[in-house]
Amino acid sequence: MPTPFNQSVIEEFRANGGKVGGPFAGGDLLLLTTTGAKSGKAHTTPLGFVRDGGLLLLVGSNLGGPRHPDWYHNVLAHPAVDVELGTEEFQAVAVPAEGERRDRLFARIAAAEPGYGDYQARTSRILPVVVLERPPHEAAIPAAAGNFAEKMLQVHLWLRGQLQHVRDETDAYFAALAAHQGPGTPPEPGLGLRIRQHCLAFCDALEFHHTGEDAHLFPTMAGHHPELRETFARLAEEHRTIARVQGELAALLADVAGADPERFRRELARMSAELIRHLEHEEEVLLPILAGLPWPPGPPAGVR
Repeated sequence: MPTPFNQSVIEEFRANGGKVGGPFAGGDLLLLTTTGAKSGKAHTTPLGFVRDGGLLLLVGSNLGGPRHPDWYHNVLAHPAVDVELGTEEFQAVAVPAEGERRDRLFARIAAAEPGYGDYQARTSRILPVVVLERPPHEAAIPAAAGNFAEKMLQVHLWLRGQLQHVRDETDAYFAALAAHQGPGTPPEPGLGLRIRQHCLAFCDALEFHHTGEDAHLFPTMAGHHPELRETFARLAEEHRTIARVQGELAALLADVAGADPERFRRELARMSAELIRHLEHEEEVLLPILAGLPWPPGPPAGVR
């Protein structure tokens, strides 16, 4: 639960289209909803931010305290977050900046908001800088869903975006290594956490999606469409195969630093193709059935 002060800020933010008075009057503020690293529960935190071009930057300042704030530990465990900015709401992936990129971004933050420099001076820990990254294909995702089929497409498009981001980041990683010439240690591209966070966001979202289908959607739909029971059973079995591929993908990306680029690209392409085929198969089977079901679901029959 938020502290009483944070709860009052959250309520004022939502009641006034993102505008808050008192000590935050005139400042840039957003609401970040994370998933608890240990509890798995949603936690909403009001946070100041700094814009850098199209990026939204957060600092794990904790007012210069000796420990990182709870929200930072949450995004390391579950990178997919919900953001409220003014009257806009969207999903993003929280990616801590590393190395030179972190230092460069923090310098820009401190220049725009000197208080963060003061917080850094109070503590021996390096204040983390977190970039809120929206999926690269977000423009293709419908803003609202009118039925279950459209909702499934929203989820699948988001998953495709995360998987594409993983591929783009690994290509950038190997391109940076290939560009290094001469003796000495190759420069660190600073993409390790970015790859990890997008991979984790993809795997978390896909696992949550499949768990909901197996526990709720498939049994309900089988009750209405008994002729498709075997189809739903095959999809549930396919989910177990996809879970194995997810584990292989996570293990592959964990070893990106020492990987052979060509072999790595082949394996990543193979796993990506298998995951995309699964999404396409689900859409082929389920979208015609789900198109007739409203989203969000209405109350049960007889309940008003």
